[in-house]
Amino acid sequence: MSKIKRKVIKIDEEKCTGCGLCVPDCPEGALQIIDGKARLISDLFCDGLGACIGSCPEGAITIEEREAEPYDEAKVMKNIVKAGKNTIEAHLKHLRSHGEEDILKQALDYLKDKGIDFPAGDYEERKENKHEHFACPGSAEMSWGNAAVKKEVLPAGKAGIKSELRNWPVQIMLANPQAAYFRGADILVSADCVPFAFGNFHQEFVKDKIVLVGCPKLDDIEFYAEKLAQLFKEASPKSVTAAYMEVPCCWGLVKGVQEGIKKSGKKIPFYAVKIGIKGEEL
Repeated sequence: MSKIKRKVIKIDEEKCTGCGLCVPDCPEGALQIIDGKARLISDLFCDGLGACIGSCPEGAITIEEREAEPYDEAKVMKNIVKAGKNTIEAHLKHLRSHGEEDILKQALDYLKDKGIDFPAGDYEERKENKHEHFACPGSAEMSWGNAAVKKEVLPAGKAGIKSELRNWPVQIMLANPQAAYFRGADILVSADCVPFAFGNFHQEFVKDKIVLVGCPKLDDIEFYAEKLAQLFKEASPKSVTAAYMEVPCCWGLVKGVQEGIKKSGKKIPFYAVKIGIKGEEL
């Protein structure tokens, strides 16, 4: 089979500890732990989109462009179908989030040809309307100063803690990189578990910052990095802080933010804060 130049993952064996956290996050089945290290078993199965990157706590997985065998969606789907419905769904979501419409169509056609019962229409509809979230009233851009937030009036004996949030939406997936409130701001990029674990989240982290949240385990870190790079390039923020949990998969958020800063070409002060699952700042 002739090779072509395309993007595939690269694993740094010195950094890889063989923990295996990357394996389940590759629905294509391109990764296995062999001789104590994560290995790319075949170029045929790697789509080069990097779903596994955010799962690696050591930062051992990156994307490189090199000569490789062409990606084969039919062979990938053959493996994925064996793994069951959840893996099929993860693969389709992965392709859709990257706008890989041609490959997504191949995957859906495979399911239809094999007579596999799956709600393919949901993915076809979303593919045609992949930017529909920008039209959602709940994701309309809004910002306000602290003076606009009135102190909550509560019954006697109950203390009120005001919100320090100053912008909407907060989800990275919904954020508009060109929104005016990002320009020259101090930006907080938080893993979405942090506010639940850290009791004083608003006063210590949100105050005087523009907030973005996301999940490095469930979302696409490569997408995050690209979007943040565009945002940082447009906004030239004063600083960026990443707040993440102590669990290994959450380190992907830090890597995604760092990659976004690097790709933006901007010199931006960067800070990282790790929170323990019991709520302590580590």
